[in-house]
Amino acid sequence: MKNVNLNALRVFSVVASHGNLQRAAEELNLSRGAVSQRIKQLEIELGVVLLVRGARGVSLTAEGERCHAAMQDALATLDTALVGICKDGDRVTLHLGSSTATKWLMPRMDAFAAKFPNVSLTTQVHEQILARSLGRNEIAIWPGKARDTNAAHGSRRLADIRLVAVCSPDFLRPDWPMGLETLLTLPLLQDAHRRWEKLIQETGYGDTHKLLNFDRSALALDAAIGGHGIAIAPTYMVENDLRSKKLVEIWVDPDPSDDELYISWSKDHLSQTRIKRIVDWIASEFE
Repeated sequence: MKNVNLNALRVFSVVASHGNLQRAAEELNLSRGAVSQRIKQLEIELGVVLLVRGARGVSLTAEGERCHAAMQDALATLDTALVGICKDGDRVTLHLGSSTATKWLMPRMDAFAAKFPNVSLTTQVHEQILARSLGRNEIAIWPGKARDTNAAHGSRRLADIRLVAVCSPDFLRPDWPMGLETLLTLPLLQDAHRRWEKLIQETGYGDTHKLLNFDRSALALDAAIGGHGIAIAPTYMVENDLRSKKLVEIWVDPDPSDDELYISWSKDHLSQTRIKRIVDWIASEFE
């Protein structure tokens, strides 16, 4: 096969991971137009369509899925090789969702640094769970209905996904306790999971046209802190803001979620004391 521009492949990999041209452009420090142009050029070189552009982002074609999986495997192999070559073998990459990174990990960075002073932590944020196997010194945190099924991975349950409704202590609201019928008449802040919309459709209460929509849970929670309405999110994302009294809990979903939060790592590298200690520390933070 003729030579393919490796930089264009990297751009494609970032776009595929985010599912969004603008977010990829921000990570790559390029304009959205430049990102789009490089993807088009790659498609011309390969002779296939890799992405389908839609109103809410981009989706991968079958050829795009295969290309992305190949790129992810190649990057994991390269990362493993470089860790073995480099003198700094204490670099660890943590893969997780953007709101989990913002609302759960960031408040714990000082504690992590104190616990692991010689570890250089890199975070990689994804909109979807990684399609490839984890390489050396890689850990992933992701919600799911069951443990990681990748035979190359070890997996451990971290927590149940328990949903709560929260708002600013200064937000004007009826007195507690509050029923769902009353709750759904208040200004509601919704993220890409569209949980408020689902509750409105299931119960017939409220009006979906009055929802204020955000693409990330962290943004909806920040809007709640600012007093703009009620957000709904898993407890692990709001516990720090509840503790600091930036938010108050006003409703708990009585129905258990089918999803749980899991942590995964490469089985081949669990023998590394450092990785095992980091996995144990993360798990302890959810207890």
